[in-house]
Amino acid sequence: MMRSTPALRALRLPLARGLSSSATSSFAQPAETPAPKPEVLKSFKIYRWNPDTPAEKPKMQEYKVDLNQCGPMMLDALIKIKNEMDPTLTFRRSCREGICGSCAMNIDGVNTLACLCRIDKDTAKEAKVYPLPHMYVVKDLVPDLTLFYKQYKSIEPYLKNDNPPTKEFYQSQEDRKKLDGMYECILCACCSTSCPSYWWNQDQYLGPAVLMQAFRWVSDSRDAYTQERMENLQNNMSLYRCHTIFNCTRTCPKGLNPGKALAMLKREMATGLGATGPNLT
Repeated sequence: MMRSTPALRALRLPLARGLSSSATSSFAQPAETPAPKPEVLKSFKIYRWNPDTPAEKPKMQEYKVDLNQCGPMMLDALIKIKNEMDPTLTFRRSCREGICGSCAMNIDGVNTLACLCRIDKDTAKEAKVYPLPHMYVVKDLVPDLTLFYKQYKSIEPYLKNDNPPTKEFYQSQEDRKKLDGMYECILCACCSTSCPSYWWNQDQYLGPAVLMQAFRWVSDSRDAYTQERMENLQNNMSLYRCHTIFNCTRTCPKGLNPGKALAMLKREMATGLGATGPNLT
């Protein structure tokens, strides 16, 4: 084995230094920091009311949001305002995907879901955000949906059959198709709170969201209580306050057609067809 001597070590040093300097020069150099985007400020006027200070009247509070530092949806703006400007702002949210229905509110005069509503990029127009109309307000943008869910419970929204099969319910493709356009409802209450009949008679009139779900179970071939379900709606107020204005259909953020479902429910109430009736689609 060759013994390392001072002479050999002296020969190795320049080579090592050369390799080190060449490796360093081959490294990628950091890019220059891009210039910050100019501010694009948009005004958001949001309904505010605090039950802890009942002497103060409801008001519209204005916030300025830089659209270059915010996501594209109204819910993004609300979250940014709450996180960075005013932590007292109160609203419901959950999935951010238009599935849960939590963030239903009135935005620029239309009942919709904040997570599906894009921010208008026109900074000359201010965005106005209110809670769902004609509902009691818990705080800020949070409506009280107690009555709405009580009405939903009243239609017994589940399968009722005294003789269930041992394994599973069989259903033809035609019968299954009758449920399309109804089972997708997420109970956000946008349609019901856009209905004038529901505004004035919500203590007795069930409203389009609940009635469409009632029709969903009337139309289900696996359910054995079709006639009983229709008899429960056979009065002057539960169903027949609907005047087919179609506000419900225009505002539905899921693109459903509650107005048509209610019209078909009225027809089947008159004919007694129930689950043997035609498809909604």
